[in-house]
Parts: sequence; structure tokens; C-alpha cells
Amino acid sequence: MRILVSWIGTTDLLSMANEANASVQKRVLAACQREKPLTGRGPIRSLVESVDFDAIHLLCNYPNNVGRDYVKWLGHGATLREISLENPTDYAAIFNCVDSFLGEILGKQKQPDLSIHLSPGTPAMTAVWVLLGKSKYPATFYQTYGDKHSETKIPFDLAVDFVPELIRDADSTLQHLANRSPQEIRGFDQILGDGKAIRLAVGRAAKAAIRDVAVLVQGDSGTGKEMFAQAIHKGSHRAAGPFVPLNCAAIPRELLESELFGHKKGSFTGADANHVGAFEQADGGTLFLDEIGECDPAMQAKLLRALQPPPGFGPTHRVFRRVGESKDRTSNVRVVAATNRDLMKRIEAHAFREDLYYRLAVITVKLPPLRDRSTDIPILAEGLLEQINAEFGKQEPGYKGKSLSADAIAFIRKFSWPGNVRQLQNALTQAAVMTDRDVIRKGDIASAVSESRVVEQDSMELPLGDGFDIAKHLDAIHRHYIVRALGATGGVKSRARKLLGVTSDQTFAAQLKRLGVAAK
Repeated sequence: MRILVSWIGTTDLLSMANEANASVQKRVLAACQREKPLTGRGPIRSLVESVDFDAIHLLCNYPNNVGRDYVKWLGHGATLREISLENPTDYAAIFNCVDSFLGEILGKQKQPDLSIHLSPGTPAMTAVWVLLGKSKYPATFYQTYGDKHSETKIPFDLAVDFVPELIRDADSTLQHLANRSPQEIRGFDQILGDGKAIRLAVGRAAKAAIRDVAVLVQGDSGTGKEMFAQAIHKGSHRAAGPFVPLNCAAIPRELLESELFGHKKGSFTGADANHVGAFEQADGGTLFLDEIGECDPAMQAKLLRALQPPPGFGPTHRVFRRVGESKDRTSNVRVVAATNRDLMKRIEAHAFREDLYYRLAVITVKLPPLRDRSTDIPILAEGLLEQINAEFGKQEPGYKGKSLSADAIAFIRKFSWPGNVRQLQNALTQAAVMTDRDVIRKGDIASAVSESRVVEQDSMELPLGDGFDIAKHLDAIHRHYIVRALGATGGVKSRARKLLGVTSDQTFAAQLKRLGVAAK
């Protein structure tokens, strides 16, 4: 879909007035504050009569309905957007209206091919076009002189030349991003917390969201990587398109290719119908590849092919084949990947392709573990409990929301939360379900995380006597490290067992059963 956008300029209106009837000419000259019209076709008409566009959108800030007169005179099915600007050199006002306008018209298109006409309008309008066309809304630029036009090459790219370098230096140049809370940034309002660590992570992600570059979200299990991927999608110009999540670790190896690219009916046992894969489902939107580090080498090679646009195509042009087909398919997909693994170490161990890493990690966003967000934990707990109360209220008419006692909040703040936000949410959910009181207390949370005694500051210095039971205390320590390992591995028992140094699956299963720890 080839789309042209442009302001209607004074020269365009005066050229139209030269061919208009007396009443229209009078109205145009008054709006333009000129005494006579101009000869020639004007910048916009010169361009659209020489270059074919599927849609033409024109902005006009002139009074007296002269924009409507111009659209009627121009023809070509142009659409008018009338804008009220008190000052046509006000950069902020121009930016706000143009950003909103482009987001609206491009959000409805799956594969927009945007062209911007720079010649009409004020210098401030031209500057805003260049800024947006080289960043958030990639575009081809045109200029006209006389009745001739030319495609204009602007020799820099904000996404390639400036933005990645800026984002990678978060500790210095991006400190200003920590001045804004997530709730103030479009698309990120569901991210709970207000500490510096989470503000910087949100600032990096929001900066990355403005362009169609690949983003790799890194962080421990349970830190909210999918929520960040959704926020990047919502903060981008693709927000109106689909967001398709796919967990690469949760799908059997032999089925992952089909889930990514689709398959043809009869291509393998069980393929009873054609299947549309994630790359097609996400056309025009964002594909989230969770646990990307778990892909085997053969799947990595196939992913690399799909992520390498052919020469001459944009960064989100994907080429792939359904399983069982011999013909390539294409889609327009922005990819956000996530992992809790150190991919650079995986590359050194020859377990992950270096070329695939650099395709996925054009920009990286590192999410802080909950233990590094101590100031956020009370806010996060209150916010999560509010969400839990709202959900339970929908399920159970008359449900009375729970609140947290002071000692429960102190407990939550002290605990290390090895499973991060996911573990905190699970503990709050269990406490809300199990307690009959309106207030959740320390014991309710301690029971939910199986940590009735180990949560003390120094578990090696607990007072003896007065009910002290060494067997229970050691079981609590044992349970703590098992829960921590399961949290770090997303609940995968085989990987948690290795982290703990347990050599036998049978032994580990017996430990889980004896200590009452659930795992998948």
C-alpha cells in the first residue's frame, strides 16, 4: 500500500486559485494573504501526476475551507485532514498532530509504504517530517522544484546511526530516562514499580519501540519479559496489529518449525489440516519469541533465514516456507525475543549461532531481578494484589478484596524472591485464596512460599530451644533452595536439579514430594 502524506502549502493553494472560479479564488487569496494567484501545477499536483500512489493524505491548517477546495481540484482520491495550528512554526504542536495522524493512518495498514512530500509547508513542518520519517515512521522523501519532482536521499538513519549507540550507553546518556515513571510512557503503563532500575529498563525499551528493529529482552525467569515485549508492541506504530507470543522451550522440537512457519495438510503424521504459523499470524504486528536460547542448531538456521530480509527490502520483511510446501511466503513482522540464558556464553560453547544473536539483539533490554528492586517491592505487591482482587471479584460475586498487613509487607520486602515477580504474584494469589480474613498477614505469605523460618535475616543464628526443631529448619533451607532453582529455570525440574548438584532424577523427585514443592 503506497501512501503519500503532505501538508498543503501556500504555493499549492495559489496554483489552484489560478484555475478556480472567482468566489474560490477570493477565498484562497484571503486565506493565504496574497493579492494574486500563481501559474503552474504546484508541488503536490506536480508529484501526484508523475508518481502513482494508492492513497494520498493531505494536512491543511488554512481557514475558510480552502483545503476542501484544493482536494476537489487535485482529484486522485485525496483525503483531507484539517488541522488547527495557532503557529505553523511551533515544533511541538506540529510534532504532536503529525505523530498522531501517521499513527492513525499507518496502524490500519499491514505493509505500508510511506512517502512524504517535504516541499509544501513551513520549514518547521519539513523538519518534523524528516525527524519522524527517519525514525518512527520509515519513509521515502520527495521534493519538487517548479513542475519537476525528485526522490530525496537523506544520508543518515536515526535507528542505525544514532539510536542503537545511544541505547547501549544507558549508564550515561540515558540517565534522563529514569526521570519518567513507566506510567508516563505510552504502552508501558502496566509495568508496576517506580525504582531507578525499572525506569531505565522501561526507558531503553520505549526508545527501542519507536523503530522496527529487533529487540532482545534479557532477564531471569519471572521478571516480566513477555509483559515488556507487549509494552514494546503497544508503544510502537504496530500497536493496532497482532501481538503473537511463542514459547520456544514449551513446544516439542519436532513441532517448533510448524508452529513458527506453518505446515501443509498431510506434510507429516498428525497434520490433518493446513496450519498458519506464527510468522503469518503476526503479519503487520509483533512476534514474541520467548526462551529463544532453547532452540536447537537446526531450528536456529531456519530462523536466521527468516530473519534476513532479501536485498532491497525493509528490516521486517520475512521470507519463509510452510512445512511441506516448496513456495516461499512473506510477512511483515517485527521480532522481539527473550531469554534467561547468557547467549554469549552459549555462543562460546557453540550452542547458539553468533549471526542469529546479532539478528535478534540489535537492541538489548536487561530486566532487573526483583532482589535489585527493593524500593519497588511494596508498590509491586500492592499493585499485583489489586489485580488479583479485581480478577477474583469477576469470578465470585460479593468477593471482598484483600489487603496486606504491615508485617506482611515487611516480610515481602525482606524475602529474596528467587522466582521474581512471578513467584511474588503466585504467593499473593495463594494467600488471597487460602485466608478467610480481609487482611493478608505475614504467616499467609510465609506459608505460600514455604518459608516459615528461613526468612530471618540470619538463618544460622536462630535461637535454640523454645520450639526450635533442627529437622524442620533444615527442611526449610532445603525447600528454599529448591524453590529458588525452580524459579531460576522456569520450573523445569531437570535444569533445576543440575543447578542444585543433584545427580539423580529419581532422588530429586523424592525430595520434591517429601518437601511438598510443586513443579512442572
